Amino acid sequence: MKREDITRIFEGAAEEQINAVLDINSADIGKVKQKLEAERDNYKSQLDTAQAALQEFEGVDVSELNGRIEKLTADLKEQETSYQAKIADMEFDAVLDKALTGAGARNAKAVRALLDIDTLKASKNQTEDIKNAVAAVKTENDYLFGQDKPFVPFNPAVGADSGKKMSLTEAMEYANKHPGVDVSTLM
Repeated sequence: MKREDITRIFEGAAEEQINAVLDINSADIGKVKQKLEAERDNYKSQLDTAQAALQEFEGVDVSELNGRIEKLTADLKEQETSYQAKIADMEFDAVLDKALTGAGARNAKAVRALLDIDTLKASKNQTEDIKNAVAAVKTENDYLFGQDKPFVPFNPAVGADSGKKMSLTEAMEYANKHPGVDVSTLM
């Protein structure tokens, strides 16, 4: 709004009245102007950011990027397969070790050499097949396994064939020297 517009609309308006109307108009326009300038600056900033991001992609070969993405995807799949194979091997070894320990194998490495590990790994029911394979090796090579009877050491105080058992004190002393012995079988 201009001074001439006001004087044309309000003929005979005093200078103070015209100035008051212009001040009110300027205040209203000032608020809107500030808001519009803030929006303009925001849009300009967004445009600058977008242009900078686009400049980073200048000269980029899309087919090369697709090739790298495919390679990375293949590497991830290969790594996942490798990890799954390692986990399966660890689980198999745990089941096999448990079976060998349960069967009383004196030397797990020697018993493993007699087992068909690849067939056992490929088995659908590993636990049962391992148990059966270890049992078969045990029947053929019983010297690789401990005796089913608990070991009772010779005690000179009691005698070899006396059939007497150790006293509690003697059994505890023996158990301290030989961990893993079932003390109840000694007394």
